Amino acid sequence: MRRLIARLVRFLGSLTGRIALILAVGILIASVGALLIAEQGRRGEFMRIRDERVIASALDVLDRLHRNPAATIANLRDGRLVGAHFVERQDAVPVVEDALLTSMLASRTDMPARPSIARAPTTICQASDPIRERPRAAGIEPMMLPDCWLMTARVDGRSLAVAIDLPQLPAPPSWTTDRLFLFLVLAAALALSLIVARLATAPLRRLSAAADAFARSIDAEPVLETGPTDVRAALATFNLMQERVRAGLIERTRILAAISHDLQTPLTRLRLRLEQVEDEALRDRLVADLSATLAMMKRGLDLARSGDSAEDWSTVDLDSVLSSLADNAAEFGHAVRFTQGCGALVRVRPDALTRCLSNLIDNAIKHGGDADIVSRRVRGTVIITVRDHGPGIPAAMLAQAFDPFVRADTSRSSGDGTGIGLTIARAQATAIGGHISLANHPDGGLEATLTLGKA
Repeated sequence: MRRLIARLVRFLGSLTGRIALILAVGILIASVGALLIAEQGRRGEFMRIRDERVIASALDVLDRLHRNPAATIANLRDGRLVGAHFVERQDAVPVVEDALLTSMLASRTDMPARPSIARAPTTICQASDPIRERPRAAGIEPMMLPDCWLMTARVDGRSLAVAIDLPQLPAPPSWTTDRLFLFLVLAAALALSLIVARLATAPLRRLSAAADAFARSIDAEPVLETGPTDVRAALATFNLMQERVRAGLIERTRILAAISHDLQTPLTRLRLRLEQVEDEALRDRLVADLSATLAMMKRGLDLARSGDSAEDWSTVDLDSVLSSLADNAAEFGHAVRFTQGCGALVRVRPDALTRCLSNLIDNAIKHGGDADIVSRRVRGTVIITVRDHGPGIPAAMLAQAFDPFVRADTSRSSGDGTGIGLTIARAQATAIGGHISLANHPDGGLEATLTLGKA
């Protein structure tokens, strides 16, 4: 239950959830308001029809009294006129005149009877159900008592009271009390709101996915420019931004490559001149510094090129790649072991994966003296770990270890590092949609973990 509530809170916190909520509340308010207005209209029409029936009956009785008063009064007394009868003691009947019906009746007759109409108790028209106390066959319900009205009028100089009884019209049912109807309205409002909200935010989700892909690799595909005009304009602007950022990074790499190339000649001449230094100890130190400078230039250029990869994606046997890297390192006398495989086939950029793992292995050899490589599957993802048995890194420095030219702990360094190996490894991992993290192993040493997507 808590998980469901947490998911609901996260959904309502999203743009889709907020749009859906606003639409659902608006649709519900509009639907209920329309229902109330419609129900008010139906009830008004019901009252109009009921009043018209009363007026029609009253006009008919008045017309009969006008044309043949004696016979009509006799019929009213004897109950021979269906729907109307004479009331002897009208003063004993507690009624309140209906001003609306009285005015309607007066406007429709020109007789000098000065009639008035009032709602009367049902017992005036029918005291009891004549069959209520008698046995009834199945399906026969008790009679519904009629609507009763009392009309008073002056005929031949005297006041008469006539009770008008009409079959009772059932009031129209109220939709606002129908639970099934209200549930259907609510369900339709929620469904429509969710559909509209998802359609409205679909371009934003596409843009977010494109931005995430571009953050992982500058070679991400451009966003498909479809949808309304303003959405297409936003997507076109995003694609233009990608092109400009990509062009800027490519130009930066070209400039660095040109600088590196141009420096090769003077640095080579400088090395030749250093060889002429007579002091052997001084010459060795100067040559070592120059070699470190050349190595740093090369690694800096590698760092600049690390986020720029036009390599195609392909499916590779991960265990074969890891085994090959371990064998290559072992040929140079390094203690690198591939101890566990998982048999996964992964879709990656092969060169980027190799460069990423090579940097992790080199880092382990330089700072820990050895490397153990393990691959395994966990819930559909592939995890590769490279562990050394060195002193590890202080926990406070783990987050900064991927920053360029940062030496997390000089006690791990052999003195010939440039501080950008992990930075390059992370850039290559990002290029293949992976993620790298560092942690100190409980049994000692540093463990680098590369997580790849589904195999």
